[in-house]
Amino acid sequence: MSVTAPSPARLRVLTREIAPLGDLLEYADPRNPLVWARRGAWLVGVGDALTLTASAADAADLSARWRAVAAAAEVDDPVEEPGSGLVAFGALPFDPRSAATAVLTVPRLTIGRRGDRCWATWVLPDAGEPEPSEPEAIGFGPHWSAAVGPGALGPEGYQDAVRAGLAAIAAGDVSKVVLARDLVGTVPPGADLRRLVRALASGYPDTWVYAVDGLIGASPETLVTVTGGTVTARVLAGTVARGADPDTDREAALGLASSAKDLAEHGYAVRSLVDALTPYTSALAASEQPFTLALPNVWHLATDVEAATTAETSALDLVHVLHPTAAVAGTPTEAALDAIARIEPFDRGRYAGPVGWIDGRGDGEWAIALRGAQFDVDAADAEGIPFTAHAGAGIVAGSDPEAELLETRVKFRPVVDALA
Repeated sequence: MSVTAPSPARLRVLTREIAPLGDLLEYADPRNPLVWARRGAWLVGVGDALTLTASAADAADLSARWRAVAAAAEVDDPVEEPGSGLVAFGALPFDPRSAATAVLTVPRLTIGRRGDRCWATWVLPDAGEPEPSEPEAIGFGPHWSAAVGPGALGPEGYQDAVRAGLAAIAAGDVSKVVLARDLVGTVPPGADLRRLVRALASGYPDTWVYAVDGLIGASPETLVTVTGGTVTARVLAGTVARGADPDTDREAALGLASSAKDLAEHGYAVRSLVDALTPYTSALAASEQPFTLALPNVWHLATDVEAATTAETSALDLVHVLHPTAAVAGTPTEAALDAIARIEPFDRGRYAGPVGWIDGRGDGEWAIALRGAQFDVDAADAEGIPFTAHAGAGIVAGSDPEAELLETRVKFRPVVDALA
């Protein structure tokens, strides 16, 4: 583990309401944007006042370290909106055995918008620094397109992986296992990565659009949201492609809602989340039957869960309790993680891990890092900036390898289309 930037004891946080700005994305770093957005609500970070990092195995330690940072900070926040005051953007690895790093970043400047309100938060490590200046927009760089190709697990290899997952289910090792495949590629040197964020936010406004430490995507799946002691989460498990016309689209949704295989997969995921939340919450409620959630490219089976928690339990505490969910790992969890590590020929890194933000009060919004790609900005060279994208499918008894391959193709569409 390491901490970079000045001591947290010196953080001075100043939030002020500002006149509405146009496109908040224009204020992000073109090379390494820091963004959280959904349905017109935006948080955009600029610069780095404090970064907490940890190995994947020690990612859970970030919760206590963040609590110490928040307790030591001097915060002046008359705005008091979700995302105002002291805020850190975070991205965590999927598996504690991963070589990927867990990171929490406090920007030097965070610009937020919810409804008609717009604010700016400056983090000033040195109490002697002058009052901050107004945010400055950066014009967008030229449009670009990416080169994308097969990764370590191509279409045939993925179907073999599904068969291996089915063998593990037949042997009684797991009830469900989520298996992913990968695509790799490059974007041009100096590419303005905000272009990808813009394409995802425009095409998928109902998702959580995220950009944290080179991890960029548009996730449909909330891991957990905590606001003033209220906990909400959404489970997505069970997927089918949208139909080409209204009749086939309606048939696709009805077929998903009545599919025994998809309902079983969804049930595993809901039970996993409810069982994990129960010791930390009260008044927990979940709908008895899932509903069909429409996104531009797919239908999902979805269930919303709501509960209450104490002020001592932060969003980041619950992230570590809930992750990994059955929706992205399988059931039982440890056996599913072992099966994934055995069957997949790559380290997932932060794919399907938690991504989101947390504030000084412990509130925050966290999603599962899906429908995205990890860009290795530090490895950029004359050939471009390399990236890896993943997409997966839940394997249960009765899964068909070809159908699961088609599901991954549908799930790749948001990021692949945006990259093009």
